[in-house]
Amino acid sequence: MSLFPAFIKLARRRCLLVGAGEVALQKIPSLLAAEADLSVVAPRVHPEVAALAAAGRLRLVERPFDSRDLDRTFLVIAATDDPAVNAAVYDTAVERNILCNSVDDPPHCDFYFGSVISRGDLQIAISTAGESPALAQRLRKEIDAQLPDDLGPWLAEVGRLRREVLANVEPGEERKLLLHRLAEREVCGAASCQARELGLGSAVKGRVYLVGAGPGDPDLLTARASRLLATADIVLNDDLVPDAVLTLAHPEALARNVGKRCGAKKITQAEINTLMIQNARAGRSVVRLKSGDPLVFGRAAEEMDALRAAGVEFEVVPGITAAFAAAAALGLSLTDRRASSSVHFSSGHHATGGPPEIPEPTRVVYMPGRDFSGLAAEWREQGLPANLPCVAISRAAQPDQRLTATTLDELHTVDPGPAPVLLLAGWVLKNGH
Repeated sequence: MSLFPAFIKLARRRCLLVGAGEVALQKIPSLLAAEADLSVVAPRVHPEVAALAAAGRLRLVERPFDSRDLDRTFLVIAATDDPAVNAAVYDTAVERNILCNSVDDPPHCDFYFGSVISRGDLQIAISTAGESPALAQRLRKEIDAQLPDDLGPWLAEVGRLRREVLANVEPGEERKLLLHRLAEREVCGAASCQARELGLGSAVKGRVYLVGAGPGDPDLLTARASRLLATADIVLNDDLVPDAVLTLAHPEALARNVGKRCGAKKITQAEINTLMIQNARAGRSVVRLKSGDPLVFGRAAEEMDALRAAGVEFEVVPGITAAFAAAAALGLSLTDRRASSSVHFSSGHHATGGPPEIPEPTRVVYMPGRDFSGLAAEWREQGLPANLPCVAISRAAQPDQRLTATTLDELHTVDPGPAPVLLLAGWVLKNGH
């Protein structure tokens, strides 16, 4: 027989516990936690039960069970050491359509106490239909050990944000998707929290988003990218972005292909810049959707310069660049301490056309250590100029991110900050912030 799983509100409902010994005492905490209006009937009373009654936590009647004790009762638990009394309680409850649990007597139970894991309002209850309470307790311990301790406060924030979303977003598929997205991430209490922005319409009017579409698989989009696509007014996509990704855009969004393939330019970069700026100034949210990562050969530098010059707010949403997807498809690592400790990215195209003279590449150093003196000396020996821009980034993209800008001749003085740290060096940093 299959049981119907349910979580029942007992607050201010009259509940009866027949028995006041060790077994009954084990049932009291969960009933009081649920704010049940609890009465206990028993001729003999455990001192802790008596203490709870004295403290006003429950009503205590010191006498044997009487059928009239079930008057106006919502739920009853028979927890005496006398099977005949427990059976009498159950039979009377059945006659009156009152839910009854007879402890350790499955045939005389309308419901079972589950083995419960709690994190604030989050509850997980496990039942074996009375077959093996010990197994339920073992499973509870195993699951409990795997759950974060802060799920309760996190759930409270999600709940508050959910209520804000229900009040501010019209019903429909968009809101349904949003609520599911919110449940996938941490939600903080600050008004500037990224998750809160996500909940109340992350594609902000009058802002441009340079978004990475990844290598083409919609499952490899970031959650942030998916949400922006679902809420943006305008999508300006590269020609390499597949339809499978574009279908994630809002049905009413205006999508325009502004890609350039094999030298055939349907639109110039200046025209793309103008489209972004004009639409943002008109109060629309604009997603500039680029294949892979927008900051790797995506001409994002030119677009960011144009947006800054026009005074238009923008945000960059990284994506998975094609090199990483290709490496994953091949089942290999781009770095291997037995063979290679660096990766060089290059393009066969250059803004001036023709075979380019290879400029000094942007350097990105993972795990640069706490002291940059040795690295700075090595780069100077390689002939790099003293005024080469450098930036140390501590805990990139995290709430406590820290950026320290300097030049090569001052690099040795930099405190990198808490790990993880990346060190960037190159002339592209000259226009950054």
